Amino acid sequence: MFRILRKSLKTGIVTGRYPESPESEAGASPTAGQKARPFRRSLTIREVDTGSCNACEMEMNALMNPIYDAERFGVHIAASPRHADALVVTGPVTVNMEKALKEAYRTTPDPKLVIALGDCACDCGMFKGSYGVTGPVERHVPVDVKVPGCPPRPAEILQVLQRLQGQRD
Repeated sequence: MFRILRKSLKTGIVTGRYPESPESEAGASPTAGQKARPFRRSLTIREVDTGSCNACEMEMNALMNPIYDAERFGVHIAASPRHADALVVTGPVTVNMEKALKEAYRTTPDPKLVIALGDCACDCGMFKGSYGVTGPVERHVPVDVKVPGCPPRPAEILQVLQRLQGQRD
């Protein structure tokens, strides 16, 4: 054990720094700022997977780890759309998930935000034209903010959420 410890101390840090994220090019609707006004101090989100490859979900989970710690900015994840302020939708909407997405949207209390996370949610990404895909999220529910990327980095997602809350301009 001491041999391993000595070797790791000699080697030092071998992992690279997480690259700085370029300014996110998230597209927000003109009404997104007005809808987000009540959520300046805290924002509770409900993540809805409508048929993605789970890369975006992994990046959403990384938001809550000690590195990004989105809770210090007042961002929380809810287990039910009834307790959420915003729906974060990942993946293209598949035939089987279309009804579930509309039901989650309907049960989220007003005022609500809808965030399309990732290329698949914005424009179906690599699943475009597939027989099981009924289209992007905005075809089924009104989208307030689009976050492009495959998958978008947690830093970019956090920037968008902070911008919605008015903590970052």
